[in-house]
Amino acid sequence: MSLASAMPDAIVDAHHHLWKLDQGRYPWLQDAYDSQTFILGEYRAICRDFGVAELRRSFGAAPVAATVHVEAERSRDEAMAETVWLHKQHGEHGLPSAVVAWVDLLAPDADERLAEQAAWPLVRGVRFKPVTARHAGDICGGSGSLHDPAWPQALERLARHGLCWDLRVPFWHLEQAAAVLADSPPVDVALEHAGLPWDRSEPGLAAWRKGMEALAANPRVHVKLSEFGLQGAAWDSEQNARLAAEVVAIFGWQRCMFGSNFPVASLRADYQELICMTGRGLALAGLDSAQRRAVWHDNAVRFYRIEGAQA
Repeated sequence: MSLASAMPDAIVDAHHHLWKLDQGRYPWLQDAYDSQTFILGEYRAICRDFGVAELRRSFGAAPVAATVHVEAERSRDEAMAETVWLHKQHGEHGLPSAVVAWVDLLAPDADERLAEQAAWPLVRGVRFKPVTARHAGDICGGSGSLHDPAWPQALERLARHGLCWDLRVPFWHLEQAAAVLADSPPVDVALEHAGLPWDRSEPGLAAWRKGMEALAANPRVHVKLSEFGLQGAAWDSEQNARLAAEVVAIFGWQRCMFGSNFPVASLRADYQELICMTGRGLALAGLDSAQRRAVWHDNAVRFYRIEGAQA
């Protein structure tokens, strides 16, 4: 599929990051480089400023109408400062259109921190990552893990503030996350990065599918068609398109959203290739033009309550 045939009329990029290294502290970019555990391995190429101007250059000809910024692992004592800075970027440059901030949902002061974040007009949700096992089959429990009994109360508090949860866990924790949500008060959830199908063997993909189906059974869970790249492996557009089509089949087109994960994803593919791959995936899923527009644009507008955009 060519770029021209894959290109939609309008796009909401539901997952990207921005940073200016002289405007805040980003330990993973500035002083704690760790390519061994990073999602895509070697990442020195993105240890530089990436602001709205750089993001727009990445778009090329893609008709991106709105974007959602997801917290960029800024120093945790600067979480509120990141939100303030992002609102300044929106005021000066028109992007981002919505913000997913960071709050420690399990901390004693979580309610106060959530109230502070929710008071800012672009904040729509929170990303707070559960503690996860390094590898499938590893034991992971205790405070902060999905075994922590504090999660239901934390998610109830999040919902009370009118905020959604951006959920990021590798595929071996998907079923566990589904169980936590089943036992929690209703909260809207955006599963990031297609559930991170990192093991592309048949047993690995079978485990991923089982976890995705468990989460998809919860009608409040949406999913982002984002970051199909692998650590230590080249970009495989055809395989990634097939996986994107599977995500759509599992969740339904009504709960899928496009996300670029830029600039991180640029380590494997440029923005135009992400558009082409996603377009191939939607074609493989057999979506008509209205359904494709929902994935590219309308679903994210609705989920993140993006003002000034037509759904």
